[in-house]
Amino acid sequence: MDANTQSADSADTPSHRLADIVGTVIGLLTLTLPLFVIAHYSSSSVQNDQQPITYNVNTDAD
Repeated sequence: MDANTQSADSADTPSHRLADIVGTVIGLLTLTLPLFVIAHYSSSSVQNDQQPITYNVNTDAD
């Protein structure tokens, strides 16, 4: 290998600012959107129309 040649690793790659921003937005949405969806559809916002379960106990005194 020649000492005067540059390797591909040492080349300065330009920073892609838009790609960094888009990646950050996607990452934040991935982390926060499920929390908002779960909070929106959680059981606290659902009306509780269930009747309580009652048991009839027969107490026959013989």
